[in-house]
Amino acid sequence: MTLVKLTTALGLIGFFLLTAGPSLAGDAAAGEKIFGKCKACHAIVDTSGTAVVKGGKIGPNLYGVVGRTMGSYPDFAYGESMIAAGVAGGVWTEDLIAEYVVDPSVFLEKTLNDPKARGKMAFKLKTGGADVAAYLATFK
Repeated sequence: MTLVKLTTALGLIGFFLLTAGPSLAGDAAAGEKIFGKCKACHAIVDTSGTAVVKGGKIGPNLYGVVGRTMGSYPDFAYGESMIAAGVAGGVWTEDLIAEYVVDPSVFLEKTLNDPKARGKMAFKLKTGGADVAAYLATFK
């Protein structure tokens, strides 16, 4: 293989690795600390009913949120846009949670391709979303 072909091949491999949808892998230990901001509205209560992390009830329980269909926690009054995201097949992943917490309404606008979509969650977590998502992923 000539040097030009090798350089081109390596360049293409690098390009595809960089553009293949990077993961926002976070640090669960850091996320546990940041979650202190979230527990004003959210609790983490396991399937037996034990509060793993005590918190508010304004937002849905976040136990098992990674892998859950958006807008589907039982007996929680979600907004129309979040319910629509779930009906459209949206399932929470760590990357989607990290994106959502930055600006919930912008996330829903993008997800639903609807400029009128709005989230009920007013709080915005400008940094540390990937860490919080990694922390939440530990509760299954």
